Amino acid sequence: MSKILVVDDNAQNRELAKATLEDEGHEVVLANDGLEGLEAFERERPECVLLDVRMPGLDGFAVCTRLRALPEGAEVPIVFLTALRDIDTFDQALRVGGDDFLTKPVRPTELLVRVQAALKLRKMSADLRETYDLVRRQRDDLMRLQLQKERLSSFVVHDLKNPVGAMDLHAQVLLADRTLPQKARDAAEHIRSDARSLMRLILNLLDISKSEEGKLEPRLAELDVAALARDAAESVGLKAQLSGVTISAELPETKIRADIDLLRRVLENLLDNAIRHTPKGGKVELSRRLEGNVLVLTLSDSGSGIPAELRERIFDPFVQVEAGQRAVGGRGLGLSFCRLAVEAHHGRIWVEDACPGARFCIELPAA
Repeated sequence: MSKILVVDDNAQNRELAKATLEDEGHEVVLANDGLEGLEAFERERPECVLLDVRMPGLDGFAVCTRLRALPEGAEVPIVFLTALRDIDTFDQALRVGGDDFLTKPVRPTELLVRVQAALKLRKMSADLRETYDLVRRQRDDLMRLQLQKERLSSFVVHDLKNPVGAMDLHAQVLLADRTLPQKARDAAEHIRSDARSLMRLILNLLDISKSEEGKLEPRLAELDVAALARDAAESVGLKAQLSGVTISAELPETKIRADIDLLRRVLENLLDNAIRHTPKGGKVELSRRLEGNVLVLTLSDSGSGIPAELRERIFDPFVQVEAGQRAVGGRGLGLSFCRLAVEAHHGRIWVEDACPGARFCIELPAA
């Protein structure tokens, strides 16, 4: 059994860490802020410290610096906990002497693994510690690259939203001109359709990033699924028309509480995906049924379908699965977003055989 000090100004975070670690037999000491943490360290002599970054008064970096200056503070493993997933926070945690870095919300299993690794590090021989330090530097370099990639993606995505929105707006201005020739009107309709597709892709990227950071939280409000389905079908109507695909999305009125933007984009992504994989002259059909307090939405196409062994992989980010001679999963983002958005509503999504074609099914709480 090891003694572990948890320093965090959030009571819920402290209790989660305490329950997780005590279940594994560790003794846990709690501190509400940096000064209390320093006092507890000198009094209790813990074998590992979990340290929040953002705290009133002394922040985690200042506490770590002071801990390292104490007689027994140089060797104790310090694991930083933070909601700030960015490279500057990561680099500063390493500079002040942090041994590890966990982003919130912290998963209990991951917390246990990191704490156990930190405790083992303390008992290593000099030769093993040197090898570990090399591996840790390599891990830190990979983490830094990952954070740089995330920051770059975030900048690019945010910078793309404004010009794409402007494209859509200018297309709408052109369409409002009743003197516009039909050929130019058709071109403006195409611009609107493509701008909407691009904006949907951008928002998918943003929401996938939010979900990875535990920040994708639906804003629930009452909505009519039937009206939402009609809106989603209209937004991809031009693409369906150009592809020679018929969309059937007439549903009976059904009221649920959900995030209207997330759920609309789920339907738009599924419809867009179905249109791409339905041959000319085919049909895409959206339907619904109620099973007690559960709403089940189904979207069926008349394409080539998806083999059973590939039906789970298509929901992974940036994955395109080959089914027959056709790529399934589009750009690899739409279906991944759909799963994250549905699960954020405490629902589930899966795909099954439609004989022929594929049938995507969504379960959502109806009450």
